[in-house]
Amino acid sequence: QTLTAISNASGAPENMKQSELKAVMRGETQRWKNGKRVLIALMKTSTPVGKSTSTKIYDMSGEELNKYWLSLVFQGKAQAPVFFTSVADLQNFVAQNPGAIGIIDKPMANAEIRSVTIDGKSSF
Repeated sequence: QTLTAISNASGAPENMKQSELKAVMRGETQRWKNGKRVLIALMKTSTPVGKSTSTKIYDMSGEELNKYWLSLVFQGKAQAPVFFTSVADLQNFVAQNPGAIGIIDKPMANAEIRSVTIDGKSSF
């Protein structure tokens, strides 16, 4: 399954390297260059997109990913991602929250959301 990174028009850059995306999605990068706080939006690991995200971005199973975030949040090292069961809900969250970035299964863009190009490609 191919994945696409989407972001709020205010926050994430339009182009990123895969390594930069992974650093952001792992909670290692907490703020964008413009100072906005990074807000991570993910599909629940029980969904097909969530499973693909766990594997492709985190190199973990869904269960390992959930434990990873629990550990980071418990240690106070990162703000937990917001998990969604529907792509539409995830898109709405990204549209309404400056600094938000999410992973979905198809490229999309509108006035509030843009697809983030990763290593020169719209999907990975």
